[in-house]
Amino acid sequence: MLNDILRPQTALFEGGFQTVLRGHENRNRRVVLLKGNLTANSRSEARGVSARVGKDGLYGFASAAEYSPEAAARVLQAAKENALLLDRHAKVRTPMPPALAQEMIPLNREIADAEQKRIIEVCKALDDYVAKTYPDLLSRTIVYTEDSQDRIVYASDACSGHVTSPRCYVYVMMTMQAEDGTPVELFKALGGSGCFDDRFSDLTQYYPQIEDLYKKVKDKTHGVHAEAGLKQVVLGGMMGGMLAHEAVGHTVEADLVMGGSVAGPNLGKRVASDLVTLVDFAHTYNGAPAPLPVFLDDEGVKAEDAVLIKDGILTGYMNNRETAEKYGQRPAGNARAWTYADEPLIRMRNTCILPGSNTLEELIASVDDGYYLVDSRNGQADLTGEFMFGVACGYEIKHGKLGRALLDTTVSGVAFDMLKTVDMVSDTVEWSSSGFCGKKQMIPVGMGGPCMRCKIMIGGR
Repeated sequence: MLNDILRPQTALFEGGFQTVLRGHENRNRRVVLLKGNLTANSRSEARGVSARVGKDGLYGFASAAEYSPEAAARVLQAAKENALLLDRHAKVRTPMPPALAQEMIPLNREIADAEQKRIIEVCKALDDYVAKTYPDLLSRTIVYTEDSQDRIVYASDACSGHVTSPRCYVYVMMTMQAEDGTPVELFKALGGSGCFDDRFSDLTQYYPQIEDLYKKVKDKTHGVHAEAGLKQVVLGGMMGGMLAHEAVGHTVEADLVMGGSVAGPNLGKRVASDLVTLVDFAHTYNGAPAPLPVFLDDEGVKAEDAVLIKDGILTGYMNNRETAEKYGQRPAGNARAWTYADEPLIRMRNTCILPGSNTLEELIASVDDGYYLVDSRNGQADLTGEFMFGVACGYEIKHGKLGRALLDTTVSGVAFDMLKTVDMVSDTVEWSSSGFCGKKQMIPVGMGGPCMRCKIMIGGR
């Protein structure tokens, strides 16, 4: 057991060093079917141990691709020596973060592995269903992906525990031919947090989502180009989630605040309308598990929700222990690493704008001439909050009713300016948990939001 390998090494937490010892295993599975043909079939595991040792505000890190008591002892000693080396040459030192309450976080769940043969059989069954139900597709692709983390954390002056983060998805991709002969494509991720049997023992539960995907692709074959300019729009939950993550979330990560993000001078100031409250949820949303639950971070901080914007006012940042001390805030468990060889970075978990009081139908009915932007294909933003997102799925709104589908377009703007134009927010939240964030190292993230009426710059042809 992983605990048995790591626990004896806690005797090395002596001498006034702030120490975190982590055992970390990543499991990955992938299957791809293109028009029924198996084109990819892989499974892999990677495991190792790492240690992060702090002394007088300076940190040493070391890792080993080996899971044994001897490897744990080696990385602890190497990280300690690295910290002492930095200490001998440092000209500036910062205070160490104070000790936190210490408790043992219990194992949240076991990770159950599925045979690759079973995964392939499910993918083939789903592909057969799509092929028979929608014979007019130009092309179809079924992609199964699974990435699970099993982590044990021992901290000298914070919480310790054993936590797992399994998740798995089947992506259904559909391609049809538009009226002008060009292909149009959309995809849907089915699944979520949990193991294979949790999500794919009954495929019929996903048939309504597949039908909705087909209708959207069919609509897009008759799509039109958006009219460029500043428009009143209804942002779908996934568009709002992309905005919350890329254009706002990264600006309020405290390490990027230190790097000069727009959030630095705006703490305590209005950055959105009073209808906007943004929270990075730890493990629970609205009384149920969040899309990607995080119970303990890789610095030994017990995970809590982090309120970032409250009623339009920027109220806080996402922190690790060091930045929380610097900014006088409470660490909430945002320091996360992707593999055993990675140092923990400040990362989002489940970032979401809270719902309002209007229905989606009311939002659409309130727009005389604009667009309903349903889903984003990609997005990018910088530390000024300036963003540009691709719109993969959207519709015209004419006199309060949905019109023709849109062909691919873009939206752009400055997040804190755009959020000030939000004047209606829907009463339901749509979540996505299939994404990765690529800030220096990959990490699974959940993001979501309600639909919002606002003004945004949209591209044209």
